[in-house]
Amino acid sequence: MRLLWRGAKWLAVSVVLLVVLLLMPVAYTEVACRGTPVPNSYQPLITDPAWQRAESRTLMTYPEWHIVHAYDDYAKVIAIGDPHDFAYLRAVAGFWQTLCPLARKSAEMGGVTTETKMTIYTIGVSFTAELLAKALYEETLGRLAALVRGTTRASLDDLSAGQAAAYAAFLQQTPWYKWDFNGDRAELASARSDGFRDRERALALGLEYSAKAAYARVIAQAVASVGADELRIRSVVTDLSAARLRLIDGVSVIAELPEGVVIETDRYREFTNILQRLAVAGADIAEIAGNDDILITTTGPNPDVEGPLYSFLRQGYGDWRHLRVLPVADLASQLRQLNGAQLEHVHDY
Repeated sequence: MRLLWRGAKWLAVSVVLLVVLLLMPVAYTEVACRGTPVPNSYQPLITDPAWQRAESRTLMTYPEWHIVHAYDDYAKVIAIGDPHDFAYLRAVAGFWQTLCPLARKSAEMGGVTTETKMTIYTIGVSFTAELLAKALYEETLGRLAALVRGTTRASLDDLSAGQAAAYAAFLQQTPWYKWDFNGDRAELASARSDGFRDRERALALGLEYSAKAAYARVIAQAVASVGADELRIRSVVTDLSAARLRLIDGVSVIAELPEGVVIETDRYREFTNILQRLAVAGADIAEIAGNDDILITTTGPNPDVEGPLYSFLRQGYGDWRHLRVLPVADLASQLRQLNGAQLEHVHDY
């Protein structure tokens, strides 16, 4: 009985310490990452409140995209390597390190609501817990299984790498909880050989996919109860006529103003693609969702760019990601003059 009590006590202490560890970045962000509010005198061209979005949301969309990029980096690493080659702790640190300058800058752009903060902290803590658990396994038992396997990749190494790449691509436009994790688990079980590495991958990843499928059902129900985010966005475009804009794939013309043409488009990754098409066609952007500043991310071999909010080295690619805040009026010209860099994402609101 005493042994059982001692074990329960140590388990409780371990859980408390884990919770404290996971919440430490939240506490640091709240205390050390406060910015200075700046009055905003901008008068929106899009006056309908239903199509206006808080400007600071362009910054606060990045943390979720950091997770998307982390899955993409992971897929890139395991395409030719093993899961233990991925630096899980660096991916986690990158989430919280970028959040701090984003939080400071957001004070200049109207601040962040408590609801948005709670959402970001929730996904940050979940992401941290997930990657710490995955690191613990892959750096120990997973690494041992790869050592037993030898240098020749098992069939499920390649299959799971393909699944990771497909999942990373899926996340570019669709919420993670809509992914078919059970389908991935079934595919692993069906393709599994009797080799030790294949059996280990099928078991370890099968458990991971089952947990994610269960969590995804919970999140899907929560989203259904509060309503999904708006999937369309409106912008004001100049230097292209309404007739020409109607010919651009993905663009719907809503109205013509003295300052430009109001268009409606999809959001997320498709919005980035549409903005690139507009820039190539010679358009400029006067406003997006009632705002005059926007966050973009670019990637490239140069570690130094002008005025980044934050920069860091990407895993798997060997190049740099740069977060930059631009005036919306300069966005299209910047997209036309990337100087060897690649546009990764335009963070709408």
